[in-house]
Amino acid sequence: MMESPQHFLQLKDISSEELDYVFERTRRIKERFKTYERYWPLQDRTLVMIFEKASTRTRLSFEAGMHQLGGTAIYLNTRDSQLGRGESIEDAAEVISRMSDIVMIRTYEQDVIERFSSHSRVPVINGLTNEYHPCQILADIFTYMEHRGSIKGRTVAWIGDSNNVCNTWLQAAEVFGFNVHVSTPPGYEVEAERAGLYGTDHFEQFADPMDAAREADLVTTDVWTSMGFEAENEERRRDFADWQVDAEMMRAARPDAVFMHCLPAHRGEEVAAEVIDGPQSVVWDEAENRLHTQKALMEYLLLGRLND
Repeated sequence: MMESPQHFLQLKDISSEELDYVFERTRRIKERFKTYERYWPLQDRTLVMIFEKASTRTRLSFEAGMHQLGGTAIYLNTRDSQLGRGESIEDAAEVISRMSDIVMIRTYEQDVIERFSSHSRVPVINGLTNEYHPCQILADIFTYMEHRGSIKGRTVAWIGDSNNVCNTWLQAAEVFGFNVHVSTPPGYEVEAERAGLYGTDHFEQFADPMDAAREADLVTTDVWTSMGFEAENEERRRDFADWQVDAEMMRAARPDAVFMHCLPAHRGEEVAAEVIDGPQSVVWDEAENRLHTQKALMEYLLLGRLND
């Protein structure tokens, strides 16, 4: 009987020890990339990327990453495949996983990726769903480690919408042992069950975003209107007006606090230009690290632990 593959559908699908190994591999793989050292551990392996939601960073980081590891990446959009014409998710998983080595899916409902993975013979990676964005938080935590060392015991301030990225930060806090201060406008609070949390000592909600940011080691946010909620755009702009990360909010955080944003960003809405373009911002390192953490993740899911 074929052994079940290991998937990465939520951040908590992989233990903290395994993720520490992935971060160490990320460091090594990034070092090789920066010194132009050819490294092709996934030669002759094929990644299939299935997109139902639009993307810049996710497609580029996975496609370039697979090529840089010596493999091949194939892009499928649900509009251009049988998935968009009524083929069941289960049937698609059976076929696609027989023709490839690993699959990344960027879609709407988490249920889609759960159903696909249950019928897949190969590892499945969540490239983003409405509920979670685990690859983004891998990159974010690795970026923090590069700049400030271990994130254990630190405080992350999440300012804005309690979306998929926020949910994944909350999961990460339990896995890695840090704290998350969340401040959202009324009516946009964290839904514990949706976030996959069932009682946690690592999460606190604040009505005032300044209180959430106070003494934080990392301040982060996202667009006020996530994909799929465009009809609420004007209402959200009104509701979130006091939840912009600006210079005053960064001053409330620790002096060595860093600012992160998963991008794309809207300067003048969720973040002030002087913050995202200022000295505490690490958003460009954060964006690049999607490439390196995902390479390490794919290597681990396909090859397990390596010693080189």
